[in-house]
Parts: sequence; structure tokens; C-alpha cells
Amino acid sequence: MRELEFQQQAAVGQKAIMTPIETRPIAGALGAEVHGVDLSETLERGAGASLREAFLTHKVLFFRGQTLTPQAHLCAAEVFGKPDLYPFLQGLPEAPEVIEIVKTETDTVNFGGGWHSDTAYLERPALGTMLHALEVPAVGGDTLFANTELAYAALSAGLQRSLEGLVGINSSEASYQGGRAAGIARIAGMSGAYVPEAQTYEAEHPIVRTHPDTGAKCLYVSRAHTVRFKGMTVEESRPLIEQLSAHITRPEFTCRFRWSDGAVAIWDNRTTQHFALNDYHGYRRHMRRVTLKGDRPF
Repeated sequence: MRELEFQQQAAVGQKAIMTPIETRPIAGALGAEVHGVDLSETLERGAGASLREAFLTHKVLFFRGQTLTPQAHLCAAEVFGKPDLYPFLQGLPEAPEVIEIVKTETDTVNFGGGWHSDTAYLERPALGTMLHALEVPAVGGDTLFANTELAYAALSAGLQRSLEGLVGINSSEASYQGGRAAGIARIAGMSGAYVPEAQTYEAEHPIVRTHPDTGAKCLYVSRAHTVRFKGMTVEESRPLIEQLSAHITRPEFTCRFRWSDGAVAIWDNRTTQHFALNDYHGYRRHMRRVTLKGDRPF
């Protein structure tokens, strides 16, 4: 258990209460629960800096028992980056950057049900994502995370060299029959918020991505978004995409988070992938999400 180098100060009446903040790793590969933080409170400068440091260290942070209005959700997300609009769903009227992710009791398809990095099909993919659980199923609905930095480091030196300079073509339509907007519309809990006129996005990104803050090399390829490599056909590209995708999600590179009402997760999209498990048919799951503006991968 690693205690952060600060304490959060919250004013109660005329007194200031100092609450220790701790990070507790949940797996060897990545992920840590943060204790002693109320994300609905304005975090002082030192607290925000230390949370960002923990974010870079653990790659995904989890907070339990949080009560956040949409505006408070945005403020908490701003500790880690600048909130952005999601192109395929309309946000809340009072907070357009906040979208609702809902699977109803009658839905059989969920949102995010495959290993991926968010918005890899954009020229500037999301830096990160903050997800807040409002209602979770009695069983199931966990989210898996994978450390793409560890996955790259575990490759042989020869394969690492062969991947340098390889560029992936990422498409927003790769995982949705009839298009992403139409696929979202088939989820009853989200059909009222999808953007039917949303355009198709396609972007070229290096398969080996350098993290802009840490300098670490990470694999940036997935079955969900990468359709082929630049200069190669889909058929020629598919075997290596499959091989790398399977490698990234080996158990020793992953962690698993069991959601509870009020839980919050924020992950570094530049060095992780995630998978929302769809194992809770007949139950309702309601989340709110904010994505953070990112930079062009290099």
C-alpha cells in the first residue's frame, strides 16, 4: 500500500479536517483503489498533482462511494485533463461532455463489449476516460483492463524491431454492423441519445505508441478498431492484429474491477485497453462517462 505525499483538506464548519489519501494496488499489472478522496469536493492543487502522478503510475484509478452530479463529474475529470464531446452520443443538456451508458433489463448487447482503447479512430484519441456507476447489476458487469506498456515490454526484441514504423488504420465502424451510430441505436437504453447523422472516422496511428508523459512505449492496436496496417490488405494484416491483441490481454497484464454503486474509474487511454463484460442479462446497468481530450499519438 502506497500513501500519497499529501493530505486532502476539506472545510467542515470553521474547522479543517485533514484526511489521508492512500492508493492500494488491486493487481500486479495495473490498477489501484484510492481511499480518502471525495471527488465532489474541489481538490487543492497538491492533491490534484498527486492524483495525476498516481494516474501515471497505476494507469487506472478506482474510487468507491462517490456521489457526483454531472457538473461535479466534469470538475473531477478536469483534474486529469480537458473534457471532450463524444461524437456518437448526445450528452446531458446541463453537461454536454457527460454521456450516459445504459443497458436495460431487455438489452442483450452492451456498450464497450470488446477489448479497445477509446476513440482510437480519431486523429487525437482520448487521453483518458472517467466512468461513474449510478446503478450496477446484482451480479456481473465488471470491467477488465490491460497494461499495453507491459505487453510491449514482454515482446521479443526482434518483434519489437519489426513493429517500429508500422502504422495501423483505425475505423469507428470496425465493430458495428451497419455503422457505430446504428449499433448504438440498437441498445434500447441508449437509443434516445445516439447521433444518427454522425460521420465515420478513420485515423492512422503507430502500432508502437510513445507515452507523452512517461516516454514509455506501448502497443496501440486492437481487434475493435484496427482494421489493417498501412500499405497492407485486411487479409494480410489480420493475423498480426489477432496475435498482438491476444498478447495484450494475457492475464498477467490485466486487472478486473467489480463495480459498486457510486464507484468511479479513470483510466489512461494511451497505455491501457479495457473490456466491459456483458454477463448480466436481465439486469440494469447505468453509468455516466466523460472522455478527456488527447494528443496525436507518436
